[in-house]
Amino acid sequence: MEPKIIALDAMGGDHGPSVTVAAARLAMDEIPGLELVLVGDREPLAVELEKHGRGNDNRVQIHHASQVVDMDELPAVALKKKKDSSMRVAIDLVKEGRVQACVSAGNTGALMATSKFVLKTIQGISRPAICTTLPGINGHTQMLDLGANLECTPENLAEFALMGSVLAQSVEGIKDPSVGLLNIGSESVKGSESVKRASQLISESRLNYYGFVEGDDIYKGTVNVIVTDGFVGNVSLKTAEGLAAFINHVLSNEFKRNWLTRLAAVCALPVLSSVRRKLDPRRYNGASLLGLNGIVVKSHGSADTSSFMNAIKIASLEIENKVPQRISSAIESYMEQVGEAVT
Repeated sequence: MEPKIIALDAMGGDHGPSVTVAAARLAMDEIPGLELVLVGDREPLAVELEKHGRGNDNRVQIHHASQVVDMDELPAVALKKKKDSSMRVAIDLVKEGRVQACVSAGNTGALMATSKFVLKTIQGISRPAICTTLPGINGHTQMLDLGANLECTPENLAEFALMGSVLAQSVEGIKDPSVGLLNIGSESVKGSESVKRASQLISESRLNYYGFVEGDDIYKGTVNVIVTDGFVGNVSLKTAEGLAAFINHVLSNEFKRNWLTRLAAVCALPVLSSVRRKLDPRRYNGASLLGLNGIVVKSHGSADTSSFMNAIKIASLEIENKVPQRISSAIESYMEQVGEAVT
């Protein structure tokens, strides 16, 4: 088995090395053939590695970086003034071919801007998109864009559909993923002109296009891939995260009201544990920055050890399934198809 080498922005996120190094240890225990490069301040990283008994492990190494991108830093400032940040150096390692992927829990805007600047987009892709897996009644759904592009042209949305389909095919193992376009209704007359035009473009492609889907279809699992612009996608994601937290809060409070409800909680404990597990955002942590000449996975900034490890797993799967190469081949085929249609 060929090694899978991943660079971790070990200083990024709300918790830095205390989470990223602990997650690295768990990932190496669980993922065969994994090698990691921890990028960041050498001294605290070495201390954390020793703490986790990995100081002499030849599958993990430290690559020093003297700067850190702050979580509230403007992307343009990070790009211009933080050239030796753990984030930038980790992405540079992907560009140089020294690693096959980068995982970061750092500033999303800075990560996207830096990744696009350093790695460039795949030929034929005008804009990268953020895509993640969401749970549903009927399996999982890949949804994009989740915040990289607040305004999108119909052509952008058609590209997102193609990239999401390739990801679902590669990582989820779905032979012919169904694709839906998020809209305010399923009827063809509804929606903006841009969304209607995007629908036409996707329907003319070779993708398995389902048509328009609505907000309630996201968690029904109606389709394998849902496409929308970054503004709507990000609001949808944050709303779902807030709703999950609200449900957990209400259940917890209700079961603590008196001795009868506490007794009911004990009886319902297996069900409650199952519900919490299914609603736990840590299980789905790790968003792919699709459309780049390289693999970059964004972890939630507040990720704990378990959720950051999940982001590492996603990067490993994308390496294994050669996702950027597959997207490149798919977009090339799509452009040929468009050219044939025009002529």
